[in-house]
Amino acid sequence: MTFNLHIVHLYPREMNIYGDTGNRLILQKRMEWRNINVRISLVGMGDEVPLDSDIILGGGAQDAMQLAVEKDLKQKMKSLRRLSDDGVVMLMVCGMYQLFGQSFITGSHRRIEGLGILPVETCAGKTRFIGNTVYQTKWGTVVGYENHSGLTQLDDSAVAFGTVIKGAGNNGTDGTEGCIKNNVFGTYSHGPVLSKSPAFADELIRLALARRYDNDNTSLAPLDDRMELRAADVAKLRSR
Repeated sequence: MTFNLHIVHLYPREMNIYGDTGNRLILQKRMEWRNINVRISLVGMGDEVPLDSDIILGGGAQDAMQLAVEKDLKQKMKSLRRLSDDGVVMLMVCGMYQLFGQSFITGSHRRIEGLGILPVETCAGKTRFIGNTVYQTKWGTVVGYENHSGLTQLDDSAVAFGTVIKGAGNNGTDGTEGCIKNNVFGTYSHGPVLSKSPAFADELIRLALARRYDNDNTSLAPLDDRMELRAADVAKLRSR
């Protein structure tokens, strides 16, 4: 059977300050190595979000760019909420993680209304968290890199993506990292995070295939991840 998946990258120009485009490239290659046909759509300002999306990705940027995309993102709200409710797989990193929450208060006290897809709220803090990160998740260890001053709090109904082993995570105090709802994943991990977290990358692909082909028992052929895991081991040992 031939499998086909559609990857959509939101704001690849505006929200890509820390190389989060790498997540798209990693997913694409891991699909191609398994003979999964991949279609890529780059969705920027003024573009519609394809309703046949299988995986939607978003990255990080400075506060000024988050303000710049705020109005445009609101135009996409209805489509993105519909897709998230329908189980489309989404990975939102840093700035886009914040914008997928309920709200974000900037350092200048400007309130940015989020999409309300993830049950989190964020305000700008006075301390910038910078350095390599290690989180324990349902899908094993996730290794990334954070550079943010956001203080994100999970609502009572929220489920964290992982538990902090190294780094600050959501706020530097409660030991949580990111948030999950349906198949939407929010995280502060750059890196790009999937480059050193192959098991998590494969879980995103598996979830997308399971949804597209209505098969919860979808499995993926194994790949040789020795290089990726070696890179993760080196990052774990680096100081912050």
